[in-house]
Amino acid sequence: MSQRLRSKWDDLGERLLSGAVLVGLGSVCVWIGGTVFHLLVAAVCGMMVWELVSMLDTRRERSPLILGVAAAAAMLVASEVPASFALPLVLAPSMLGLGQMERGGVTYASFAALILLAGYGMIVLRDVYGAQWLLWLILVVVTTDVAGYFAGRSIGGKLLWPRVSPKKTWAGAIAGWVAAGGVGVAYAMLTPAHAGLMGLSIAASMASQIGDIAESAVKRRAGVKDSSNLIPGHGGLFDRFDGMLGASVFILIAGQITGFPPGIGPALP
Repeated sequence: MSQRLRSKWDDLGERLLSGAVLVGLGSVCVWIGGTVFHLLVAAVCGMMVWELVSMLDTRRERSPLILGVAAAAAMLVASEVPASFALPLVLAPSMLGLGQMERGGVTYASFAALILLAGYGMIVLRDVYGAQWLLWLILVVVTTDVAGYFAGRSIGGKLLWPRVSPKKTWAGAIAGWVAAGGVGVAYAMLTPAHAGLMGLSIAASMASQIGDIAESAVKRRAGVKDSSNLIPGHGGLFDRFDGMLGASVFILIAGQITGFPPGIGPALP
């Protein structure tokens, strides 16, 4: 095997092992649901906000911890109260950060809101529609990422946005859409959802890719390769869950338009 070929895949083993651990832990918490799942989402949101602040504002030493804890606490409380009271809590850490950040405040506020809205969206999916539909969203994002990784490394070709993300290609993006569409078809065959789930799956795949690219833009602005080094082979939680951010927020919005799951239930509450 040539040196060039080895360099394309030299992180594969580490990525697979770390990914398997994450999937295993996440799957158990999703299956159990309730407070266990709420705690997991709150912890992940808090750590992602910590990573975000650490990237954007290196001049403040205490801000990452303060805002990370605030985000986790807000998410945990929001998961236990009615939606009308949860929404102000979800946005509160963004407002708090504007007073804590010495620089990057607007970027922080926007992405912190995205992180917590995405976390809340996943809680709504699990609590209202059950584990199978949260699993659908996770499968869409994971298959998009996996198919994009292998197609991008194997086929290569024109880059999607070279200035921001030098490794993401159009071949990988399209492969992700196809894989996500396959998840939608499989779910439509196994559940009462109609064929429109395929289109919704492809759109969620696109939203996950937008979330991925947006996170890459933040890292490029901050001058870092990874959001942190918490996960071997993947970087930080922000690196790993950036696609879930876009997809989860998308479903919160799209569910109001199409009804979710399509052909089964009403729009999201």
